[in-house]
Amino acid sequence: MSAAEFQSSPTWCFSVFAAPEACVMPRVLEFFAKRGLVPARFHGDVVDEDLVIDVHVGGIEEGVADHIAACLRELVHVERVLTATKRVAAQVHFR
Repeated sequence: MSAAEFQSSPTWCFSVFAAPEACVMPRVLEFFAKRGLVPARFHGDVVDEDLVIDVHVGGIEEGVADHIAACLRELVHVERVLTATKRVAAQVHFR
């Protein structure tokens, strides 16, 4: 994927809600690492009684993102996975 294609592709945002177990974060990260993906953001917080992990990854296609989300949903201790996309706004030049 060229740099221009990478920048024009959306950033995929995964929100993983799980039981606050020590094994969950490395297992979530593993699904991205196996594909050679380095998340732009990987952050976890314990909120109330849930571990909430936010992962932002660019440069992947929708089918790959859907597959990763489905795999994450199968992990032990994971309760739900939400996905969303965001795009960088195009720059407008005024003269």
